[in-house]
Parts: sequence; structure tokens; C-alpha cells
Amino acid sequence: MSNDDPFEAGMAMARKVLAEGLPVRRVSEMSVPPTDEAALEALKKKVARANRGHVCHLKAIEVAVEGTKLPFTEGMKLERAAFWEMMQTPQRAAMIHAFFAERKVASLPEIKGVEPRDLSKIGIIGGGTMGGGIAVSCLLSGLSVTLIERDAESVEKAHNGIARTLADSVKRGKLGAEARDMLLSERLLVTDSYGKLSDADLVIEAVFESMEVKKDVFTKLDAVCKPGAVLASNTSYLDVDEIAAMTKRPEDVIGLHFFSPAHVMKLLEVVVAAKTAKDVVATGFALAKKLKKVPVRAGVCDGFIGNRILKTYRTAADIMVLEGASPFQVDKALEEFGFAMGPYAVADLAGIDIGYLTRKRLVPTRKPGERFGEWGDVLYELGRLGRKTGRGHYIYDDETPKGRPDPEVEEIIAKERRAKGITPRDFTDAEIVERYMAAMINEGAKVVGEGIAQRPLDVDVTKLYGYGFPRFRGGPMHYADEIGLAKVLATIEEAGKAGDDIWEPAPLLKELVAGDKTFASLN
Repeated sequence: MSNDDPFEAGMAMARKVLAEGLPVRRVSEMSVPPTDEAALEALKKKVARANRGHVCHLKAIEVAVEGTKLPFTEGMKLERAAFWEMMQTPQRAAMIHAFFAERKVASLPEIKGVEPRDLSKIGIIGGGTMGGGIAVSCLLSGLSVTLIERDAESVEKAHNGIARTLADSVKRGKLGAEARDMLLSERLLVTDSYGKLSDADLVIEAVFESMEVKKDVFTKLDAVCKPGAVLASNTSYLDVDEIAAMTKRPEDVIGLHFFSPAHVMKLLEVVVAAKTAKDVVATGFALAKKLKKVPVRAGVCDGFIGNRILKTYRTAADIMVLEGASPFQVDKALEEFGFAMGPYAVADLAGIDIGYLTRKRLVPTRKPGERFGEWGDVLYELGRLGRKTGRGHYIYDDETPKGRPDPEVEEIIAKERRAKGITPRDFTDAEIVERYMAAMINEGAKVVGEGIAQRPLDVDVTKLYGYGFPRFRGGPMHYADEIGLAKVLATIEEAGKAGDDIWEPAPLLKELVAGDKTFASLN
């Protein structure tokens, strides 16, 4: 019975009730079998692990168990009291904020009543992890995809990668085997010929994160794509205005920053360049809706909303580690706050080489005396690239596939402290969370103040859907309102005494504190 189609199973049960004249069974009149204590404890542990920091899940289990020990009406009163208790928690307000913010990000005044352009044929440049994920997302949403790779070998590899991901969807029951075969044979073309993009409505470039490579791609797209085709870059940092300038049609160029894996992650940063036409912006939002993504409008700057803020709070974490915290303590404190992973576990998952390349890219723009963690470069040079090599900040092996702290990393960091003349001090977990969040909130306030994000809620949604911010805390800007902006500013000013630029208070934050206002007042 359990494997039956739910509708058929329900109909069969209804027919059985009618045929046998079965009586009404009232829940209130049923007897309750005794609780299996061992199974209950296992369930509580599992739920606590999956919903770290949440108050409601364990409360629900507790009330369900206690309620069965009482007469039905008393059990109902117990449930009502528990529900009302949950209604008074900050988590209730945060979750409601997250729910409405997700719906508000898509309603932009600038595209109200603006018709998006056609969207049935999608081109994608690059069939790596990101390009392949975008292709799968488009295929599963009913769009036709032409994917361009550089040579025959890469074409085959990209096609096989997409086929594997779709096979996984079949395995998980998200897609029928026949539907998968149809998508691969009729809706997907993988080729090394740019000429095949001549009838594409929208082309997404998802190649290596290098301005030179991207400029080359856009020069080719400008030559082959039809008039009115939208040309999008999936860059996560680079200047979309500079990319658009490679074409004779900068008004058709936009940034569409997907998050990896692109067929799973819900966030889509829609990066609007200086000359992007309004109907191209509307098309970016229409694509997000079609792909069931949550779109956030972003302006052009290094890293847009999400990665610009990420760079700041990651630097704040590195400075705390230089001053005496360990990467493992930082990760633990932030996981207890509600993040699924701390920044150093994330670095290992993404690959230490990603951070290394980012640091190298930023060398020319660094200010003299700017403090940042350099032990990542040492790990890179030792070939410790994270999970993929079995060692990064953590050790990954059969014994601990999810990683265990590596004492060697602490020694590498201690050596860097000595070289920089830093005397380490102890940090409490609460201080780590306070500083990390203050850095995130402060940069978020700069992003809103500069118009890169239109409202604080856009920052909240970006962090919730792209960066694992705990949903039950509502997003960094909502959390700032909850703990008080004056407290956040005091943390920033205290941390800033060491002279690090990242602690320069955001003018908008100072303005709101002076006027006794909240970020919510700007939503």
C-alpha cells in the first residue's frame, strides 16, 4: 500500500469505508499506544541535528507526547498554550519576515508593467559545474538549451554531466525516465559551434571567472546573436559594465549570478548594469520565475550584494583567527548560531584554491597595512585544497568523512601570528558571533546606502537563499533590528580600534542609530 499513488490509495480506502459501512473514528476517542522511549530519543536527536537553533520542532514533539497523556480537551489546551508561547518568540517574527521578504524581492517598481522579452530558447556558454547546473535548471523548467563548449572532448563531457544530473532526478522521483530521454534528445544541444546560438532568446555565459575570457565570449556573442537577444554573464564578482562595453548593444547585457549547484540553489542575483534596458531587467526576473528561483536586484560593484558582504565578514573571521581564535572555534560558534557550516568548513568544501585565486586577484587593490589571513596560501601551496584532497583546514578520511580539526593548521596559523608580531588572546563564542554578525550587518548597510541593494530585505533574502543564513533569524538586517542597531554600532566601533578598514561604520547605520530608526523602516 505504501508504494501506491497517494490518490489511488486514498480512493481505495474511501471505497473500503463505503463498502464495509465502517463507522466514524474520532481521534479524541482513540486509545494511544505507549511511547517507545528509545525511538523518541532518537527522533529528538535527529530533529535537533537537522534544525539546530530552532525552538519550535522539539517543542512540537514534546507537546505531542505530553498531550497524549492527558484527556483530549486538556491535550488541546496544552497545544494551544505551546502555540501561543511560540508566537512570542523572536523566531516567529523572523520567519514571517523571511516569508514576506522572499515575495517582495520580485516586485520591483522599475519593471511594473514592463513586458519581458521572449524566453523559450536559452544558450549557455560553458558546460562545467555551473553551466551544466544552469542547463539542467532550464531543461527541467521546459526551456530548450543550446550549450557551447570549446572542443569535441569538452562537448561530450558536458553532455554526460547533464545526463548524469538528470538521471539523478529520475532516481529521486523528480522526473520520469521517458521525460529525461526526451529532454536529452529534443531539448538539449551541446556543440562547439557559436553559430548555433543565432536564434537564442537569452544566452548565459558561465565560463572561467576571468575578465579576459569573458570579454572574448561577449565579443563572439555580439557577432552571432540575433538583435534583441539578452546577453547575460554569470560572473560572481566582475564588472558587468566592462563586459557590456565589449558589445555594440550594452542595453541587452545583464548579470545573472546563479549559485552552485544551480539546479538546486534558489537565489539568483539579477545584476543591472548602467545601460541595461528595463525590459532586459524584466526578462531576468521572468527567467527567475520560470526556473522557480528567488531573484534579487543588485547593482554593479565587486561581488554585487552577496559576495561583497561575504568578503567582509570572512575577513572579520580571519582577523579574529589572527588575534587568537581558532578556525575550528569560529566554525563551531557560527554553527551553534544556526549556520549549517562555518566559513572554514565552507572554504574546504568550495576548495582552498578558490580563496587563493580571489586573494591573488585582490592584491593590486589592497591598501598598505591591510590585515587578512594568509595561511590559506600556505595550505594551497601544500596541496591541501579541502575536501577534494582529503585535507584543508580539516582532515577528511573514512574515519571522519565530514572532517575533524587538524592541529597542523593551528601551527601554520601560529607561525603567521609570530611573523606578524601578534600576541594571541582568547575569544568567547559569543564574541565571535557578535563580531562576525556586526561585519555582515555593517557591509549590508553600505550596500543598501550605496544603492547596490535597493532595500535591507534584499540583503536578507540574498543571505538566506545563497549563503546559508539561518532562516529562523530572518536575515542579517532583520537580526540587527532585533538586537538593536546601537549595540551593533558599538561592536563595530570597538573592533575598529585595531585600525582595520572593514570596521569603518556605514554612514546609513550611523544615520539610523542617530534617528532611533530600524532597517525595517527602509523596507
